Amino acid sequence: MSSLFLQSEVKNPYAIYQKMIKGNPVYWDKTNKIWAIYSYEFCVEILTNPHAQIPVFPPNEKLNEYVLKIIANLARLSDGVQHMIAKETATILFSHMKNSGIQLILEELFRKGIVLNQINWVDSICKKLPVLTVLKSLDFDEDDCLFITENIAVFLKIMQPVKTDEEVEILNDISKKIYLIIEKHIRKLPFYESLLHKISSSYSISQEEAVTICVSNLTGLIIQSYDAGRGLLSNSLLQFFSKENLFQDQTDKKSIEKMVIETLRFDPPIHNTRRIAVANIELNGITIKKDDLILVVLAAANRDPHQFVNSMTFDIKRENNNEHLTFGTGGHMCLAKYFSVQLTTEALHYLFTHYKVSFLGNETEYEPMINARLPKAIWISIL
Repeated sequence: MSSLFLQSEVKNPYAIYQKMIKGNPVYWDKTNKIWAIYSYEFCVEILTNPHAQIPVFPPNEKLNEYVLKIIANLARLSDGVQHMIAKETATILFSHMKNSGIQLILEELFRKGIVLNQINWVDSICKKLPVLTVLKSLDFDEDDCLFITENIAVFLKIMQPVKTDEEVEILNDISKKIYLIIEKHIRKLPFYESLLHKISSSYSISQEEAVTICVSNLTGLIIQSYDAGRGLLSNSLLQFFSKENLFQDQTDKKSIEKMVIETLRFDPPIHNTRRIAVANIELNGITIKKDDLILVVLAAANRDPHQFVNSMTFDIKRENNNEHLTFGTGGHMCLAKYFSVQLTTEALHYLFTHYKVSFLGNETEYEPMINARLPKAIWISIL
């Protein structure tokens, strides 16, 4: 069996995951030459094992300096000391994000997106709200917000290990513009000097290197907000429609938050992540050899019955739902975890308190991606 498949071509990947958890929790995929890890216990072991590291992108001489700078300095793509520097930088940037007025952003997005009392939730809200929230929380101006939001979907290809010549050409152009926009803006931030001093002095690096790290990781926060935020906003609304009868009060923010957290476990946007063994790893009586590739199937672990009681049931009252692995665990846990939950909770609360909402359509189509299960469109009627 192949552990790699497009989410657009599989109606129910969870049936596959359940079968693998039961019979092959650590599975060697001969076709793709990769170890696939399915159970919660073993996924945690890999995610916290220092010998399982982020795979290095293959070299590409056609990429310009701006793309290479961003890739080299992102917290989510680095290990060791480099990861510590990048993660601390990203954490400081996150801590200085102010309340950006999500409701005002939503009002504007709904105003522009509604046509005849209908709106495509994915295109009009999910692809724009998370990025705009990050940018406006750090006081980016309207022109820069517009350019970044209009180009973020293409810019996201920077995270693909292998890029076509056409993608390289587009990325080289967009990355330079986005990098320079963010560099110009970050120098104006009131905490810029203190951030630069802390990073350069703590890790004995030059101020120029610190600037590059700051720009790259603010870029990374924008990227993370787009892919994690878009998926969670989409999947949470789909879960609401499928379990609508469970919610007596659709305006109760605490219940909405619990629904969002359970969606992260039950129907996460990100299904898997990859590692490479930098030394032999013993797992379930099997030796994963040095240089072997590893697929950590987070979405499978989230429905492991050994970790979650009645794991195939959507239950917002389950006490340990927040133990899901959607954002990873250990040193590489996604920094957008709490931001994404809060943003989605606020967006759905706004939707349910301002409109009477109904779902338009039957089966949901998904993007042709291996690592993420993202709806292409969600049309809703709002009155």
